[in-house]
Amino acid sequence: MKKNLVTLSILILLAACGGNNNQSNSGSAADSSSTANTAANDVSSNPDYQKGLALVAKSNCLTCHKIDEKLIGPAYRDVANKYAGNDTAVTYLAHKVITGGKGVWGDVMMTPHPDLSEADAEAMVKYILLLKQ
Repeated sequence: MKKNLVTLSILILLAACGGNNNQSNSGSAADSSSTANTAANDVSSNPDYQKGLALVAKSNCLTCHKIDEKLIGPAYRDVANKYAGNDTAVTYLAHKVITGGKGVWGDVMMTPHPDLSEADAEAMVKYILLLKQ
């Protein structure tokens, strides 16, 4: 029951955040705004996005991370922007999720998640990388 409530809360939060971005873009008549709206819609329908979002929602990741704000760890969007275009980012970051680490984003250690499979860690990382701006 608690997991369902957490998942529902996250989905509502994401819908609210996404709706706010669409409203601000819909007021602009520029062609780039409509392209941005289309790209945002395409990302949310991406199977990697959906699978990663579901895995993140049922994990403890949101205890330390938020999408757009630094909490204990970096914001997901900051991670996505930093590793955009890096061909080895998925493998590297999935390994970091499983083994933990520190130093890249400061001195606070990221808790290791050894029970997470490599495939699930990679799916979560693919979701995070899709959040780049």
